[in-house]
Amino acid sequence: MKSINKTNLIALGFLIVMGILPLVANSAWLAIGTTFLVYAVVAFSQDIILGRAGAFHMGHALFFGLGAYSTAILNVHFGWPILATWIPAVIIPVIIAILLAGPIIHLRGDYLLVATIGFNIIFIQILQNDVFGLTGGPNGIFGIDVVRLFGFEFSSQISIYYLAFILLGITMFIMRNLDGSKFGRAMFYINKDVIAAQSMGINVRYYKLYAFALGSGIAGAAGSMFALQYSAVSPEAFNVMQSILFFTIVLVGGSASLPGVLIGTFVMFVLPEIFREFQTARYLVFGIAMILTMILRPRGIWPVRFGNIPNFLKKDVK
Repeated sequence: MKSINKTNLIALGFLIVMGILPLVANSAWLAIGTTFLVYAVVAFSQDIILGRAGAFHMGHALFFGLGAYSTAILNVHFGWPILATWIPAVIIPVIIAILLAGPIIHLRGDYLLVATIGFNIIFIQILQNDVFGLTGGPNGIFGIDVVRLFGFEFSSQISIYYLAFILLGITMFIMRNLDGSKFGRAMFYINKDVIAAQSMGINVRYYKLYAFALGSGIAGAAGSMFALQYSAVSPEAFNVMQSILFFTIVLVGGSASLPGVLIGTFVMFVLPEIFREFQTARYLVFGIAMILTMILRPRGIWPVRFGNIPNFLKKDVK
């Protein structure tokens, strides 16, 4: 219970700090803070697949982009209100994830990684070639509407920030409750040893597909929020480099660790913004920092702490 309380305290402290940020930040840092919240949601969704299911998935920007383009296409081309696009922005990535992951879910390690990168590349090509005249080609889609609810428009930067803040809060609640759930326990054993998990009667294929579906749905919700924030979407925001960023956030921060993912998002996204004045030199510094982190902290900056016996099996032991 001690570790659980500690994690809850960290999560509460983080939410309090982020909740009061708009009161002290200027417009530039408010925009960075909003993107940080969105990227943290995507990183948590990546962590479900990579950190918990143990699947080397490096095409996550695909699902992030599907959510963003679903909102953009339905709103701009078909006139749907933003609120009505949120459900398709979650459901469409889930369906695509199941269809794409189904044939390759048996792959492991580098083989799965290469396959998911390939899916991401194909997705970008579809966007850039303006399939069916809906994606806008290389220029993307502009003029996305604002959220309207009960006569109130969420058009200000602060209102969009708090929408992203609410989405992250919901995501953190989901992540916090995964470990004690049936799904979380199955993921723990699959991540530890697939063969042992199968011998215990765990349907590895089912739970890995479940992880892909859940992770892609959350990423789609973040993509919809991303489209709302910038009122536009374009292919370069969802390319393979973005997938590498989300993959790296989980590894650098600490997979299957709630504080680790938040720290990883801060290190990989916010710190480069702080040192933006150094332009390209900052990437050299952070490249070296990433290498040192993997050498000195191979499990991440804040790795999840558990032994071979998970806490949910030890809680009743006196």
